[in-house]
Amino acid sequence: MATQIRDTEFGHLVRLLSQRLLRYPDEIDPSLWKRFLQRNTDSTSTPSGERVNDGQGIDLQDLSPNPVVDDGQDVCLVDWYGPDDPENPQNWPSSWKLLVAFLMCILNFSFYIASSIYVPGIPSIMEEFGVSEIVATLGLSLFTLGYGLGPMLWSPMSEIPQLGRSPLYFWTFLTFILLQLPTGFAVDMPMFLVFRVLTGFAGSPPLATGGATIIDMYDPARASYGICILSSFGVLGPVFGPIIGGFAAPVEGWRWTIWIFTWLCSLVVILLFFLLPETSAANILYKRAKRLRKMTGDDRLRSRSEIEAAHHTMKDHLLVLGRAFTMTFSEPIVFFMDLYSALLYGVLFLWFESFPLVFGEIYGFSAGAQGLAFLGIFIGALVTVPFFLLWVRYGIIPRFMKPSFKPEMVLPPTFVGAVSLPVCLFWYGWTAREDVHWILPIIGSGLFTVGVVTLFNTVFNYLGISYPAYAASIFAGNALFRASFGASFPLFARELFRSLGIGPGNSLLGGIAVCFIPIPFIFYRYGEKIRHMSKNARHDI
Repeated sequence: MATQIRDTEFGHLVRLLSQRLLRYPDEIDPSLWKRFLQRNTDSTSTPSGERVNDGQGIDLQDLSPNPVVDDGQDVCLVDWYGPDDPENPQNWPSSWKLLVAFLMCILNFSFYIASSIYVPGIPSIMEEFGVSEIVATLGLSLFTLGYGLGPMLWSPMSEIPQLGRSPLYFWTFLTFILLQLPTGFAVDMPMFLVFRVLTGFAGSPPLATGGATIIDMYDPARASYGICILSSFGVLGPVFGPIIGGFAAPVEGWRWTIWIFTWLCSLVVILLFFLLPETSAANILYKRAKRLRKMTGDDRLRSRSEIEAAHHTMKDHLLVLGRAFTMTFSEPIVFFMDLYSALLYGVLFLWFESFPLVFGEIYGFSAGAQGLAFLGIFIGALVTVPFFLLWVRYGIIPRFMKPSFKPEMVLPPTFVGAVSLPVCLFWYGWTAREDVHWILPIIGSGLFTVGVVTLFNTVFNYLGISYPAYAASIFAGNALFRASFGASFPLFARELFRSLGIGPGNSLLGGIAVCFIPIPFIFYRYGEKIRHMSKNARHDI
């Protein structure tokens, strides 16, 4: 346990205040690092952020008499203390891996709930500030846009070894909570909208980097479980937001929708402070090398990331920060998979705007009861997620262990999701009538979760396996695409449904979804060939 606690923000504070508590093993036993020190005999660079886990060290006495020179000096590579190094996140106890994965899930949930819990408060904010429905909806759209732009900066930063992931999670989420104060106490609409953008931007790291944290701890096959559950929590946030907000906003007004999730997020940030250790291998080894240099005074001790960084120019650093943008638009697989998941996300947010029209105006539900209509999506998730996890257990993991494994083998669930999405939209749209019982559109809404679970999770797994060295940046680009659609679609949602009607409006969305059905089939058939044309994707499988 001390290994993990030591690398939390709480552990850093304890070490700052006391040099005798939470010491590293190589500080207790200085001979430890010598037994596993290896000289850097590999002049070939690896991609920034890639984990180096070979760790087969040699004794200091056995170092080659012919030193390898790096920029005119002898360099000794600091790596893992053997294959069972307890500081390697891949070697952590299962209990700690599950705890960190759980923290990522509730972090994801608590942030996502902040987007949709505001929606039931739109009538209240319209009345207080005297604005139109579209302007009030900007509170949702601009928050969504903010959390789409945020990961484009935060995720590449999390891949910089000197920074790591854990501090970004904690400090950005703490900033997110503090910014809720001016948001909740806003005196006019411009002030409210400005801080909605800023809060979305500040709190966004878990949306993209959370998947990279899972990959840090688990092998790709088992990471599929974690990414599935993580993304499912991301869907449950927008589902439970209207349920909670639907009961709070009519009674206490829109400001209470802000305070409710602020209390939830405050509890989460406390857990992050005490229980979230660093998972980036590059950051852990960088800090190890820095610590050893301080202990020994020997500047030859370097981590692999430092050796590579010594050859990097300012242009290279800017390319790292811009990686999420460049890879999104230069990699065909990434672009089309992001476009597909963005369509799904945009339809989700647009479709949510039809619920008050269907269950409020057609079926006469109260504001609180309208939120309960979203439980159909939740029930759909409870049914779909176990089946998807069974697919991971029996469909992916056995294949992953074979030399013939290809990333495209994870794609078959998307065939089901691609078909279920338009079916859901047609079903929901044409059963939402006064002469049809309200349970039928709710049952139809449950089918939407089939598409969300099978498409989102499979896309994340496919991209994570195909681009493991740049997982955080890849997920950040995906988050930008999703947020762009999620921000823009709600602005015309209610006008669309009022002009066309619920049935034709959903049919239009269903027709668009039908046009996207061939995408997963195309990548299943030709994905390997396209991957091998890329210099960033894996070519070894």
